[in-house]
Amino acid sequence: MSVDDAQLDRAFTALGDPVRRAMIARLSRGPATVNELAEPFPITKQAVSRHIQVLETAGLITRTRDGQRRPCHLVPAALEALTSWIDEYRLETERRFRRMDALLQTVQEQEQ
Repeated sequence: MSVDDAQLDRAFTALGDPVRRAMIARLSRGPATVNELAEPFPITKQAVSRHIQVLETAGLITRTRDGQRRPCHLVPAALEALTSWIDEYRLETERRFRRMDALLQTVQEQEQ
């Protein structure tokens, strides 16, 4: 899954809030209703619904209909895409540090 700048902006903005991160953590254990997601927070159901909407807009969660219930589900592919994007930069940085370490080792050996 390729991630464009707008998707990254929405996802990182969504994950920038501790309540939404906690909701993602809860959904990583399985689907949950709005009431289940709201339970640990001292905020209104309306505020919880707004947080859910932000997560949906970011493509991090979806909602389905199960009779009267509308459970929320985590979209693992969206998190995997973010992880892949981060890993590209992490791996490149690690390669640079390894090259720098090798260079420093060579310089130290030459000085001895």
